[in-house]
Amino acid sequence: MPALDDWFSGDDARMTAALGRITEADLPALREAAAAREPETRALAATALGAIKSEDALAALLPLSADADANVRAAAFHALGQQRAAEAVTPLLFALSDRSPYLARLAADALIQIGEPAVLPLIEALDHEVETRVRVNLARALALIADARAIPALFRALDDESHMVEHWADVGLERMGVGQVYFRL
Repeated sequence: MPALDDWFSGDDARMTAALGRITEADLPALREAAAAREPETRALAATALGAIKSEDALAALLPLSADADANVRAAAFHALGQQRAAEAVTPLLFALSDRSPYLARLAADALIQIGEPAVLPLIEALDHEVETRVRVNLARALALIADARAIPALFRALDDESHMVEHWADVGLERMGVGQVYFRL
């Protein structure tokens, strides 16, 4: 378990070197760390779990996206983005409503990393969400994923009451080559 000894050492150099050596064999210890009382230990476990591409690592990581501690949730959102698993879309969509704008943005960033599996749920959410701050992150995620299936939803978002939603809709449409054309009369 030398990689995990280094990972949990608190020494930046040792931790950086250890992250690349963490493997699926470390899952039992990481599951235990994910259930630890100390938030810092849970956050470190979340980060390490993000580096392991397996269903078991994802299963251990998903509950951390709803942890009571903001730092643990932040680490989990980042790790879920690294996993790029469709199973993470629903908890990340839920996290877009986090009271912290920072955490909501991290959840949106993770959805962007997941990409294609997140598109249809993002479209559905954008069409039905009432909170402006959540719609902004939904439109931003769709804009940066730039999947053509989002074009109709982004066109609808051009009429949103929020200028930020309109901005991200415009950015997304422009990225997909269907931006607005302006005429001078």
